[in-house]
Order: sequence, then structure tokens, then C-alpha cells
Amino acid sequence: MLQLIAAALLACGCVSLAEVADWPPADSYVPKISCHESDAAERCAEIRAAWTGLYADAIAGRVESQRKVSFCLSTGCNKGIVVEPILGCAWRQVIAASRNPQINDADRANINRYCGPRALDDAGRKAARDQSQTWLTLLGVTP
Repeated sequence: MLQLIAAALLACGCVSLAEVADWPPADSYVPKISCHESDAAERCAEIRAAWTGLYADAIAGRVESQRKVSFCLSTGCNKGIVVEPILGCAWRQVIAASRNPQINDADRANINRYCGPRALDDAGRKAARDQSQTWLTLLGVTP
């Protein structure tokens, strides 16, 4: 019943998705394990030290930070960040949909690399698409 009410509120425009959703906190992407367990402990520590500012810049719309956040969510950045391939793909889709003049061929190639069938199954690609739409709304980007 609550789902029907929520769907009706969203459909009528009485409540916007931006009021319902919010950005997860930056530290929710930092693993509990120590960087000493990484093959590149120094790099792991550096990315963790920079993560809060990097993430803040990404959710503020800075494309270079969005690229770095996407990369870390896709790869883990030497175990500095939790690997979340769907979220990494979602950030790639946000970058592409933002129509930022800084977008280049590498950004388009990374969508294929990190969002394609070798990286995610159909359900994962759909989840990434849905997440990117939520984030685009939070960023104030309309299709």
C-alpha cells in the first residue's frame, strides 16, 4: 500500500525524487579493512585521505572528480574504496548525460568498458541506469 501511495505522489508531481533521495555519505564507500592489506598501501591511504573532498566535488558536479569516483567504485583504487561496479557505471552514465563540454572519447569508451556486458549483466545495467537517473535529478540535470 505504501508503494502505491509513493508512486502516486511521484506521478502527480506532489513530491519530487530529489526530496525523497539523497547522496549517500562519503564514508559509506570506505572499507573497514586496513590499507596495509593492499599491495599499494601508500596509494590506498592517499585515496582514502582525499576521498571525502573528491566525493564532495563529484556530487557538486565537477566532472574530473566524477571520473575519479567512478574509477574507484569500479576498481577499488588499491582497496582504498569499496568496489561497487554498478555505482561506478552509474557515475559514468551521469558524466555522459551531463553534456559537460569536458566529456571526451575516453568517457564514452569507459561507458562500454565499465557498463557493457563484460562488466555488468542486464540487471546490473538497469540498476546503474536507475541510479544514474536519481543522481542526475539530484544534480539538477534534466534529459
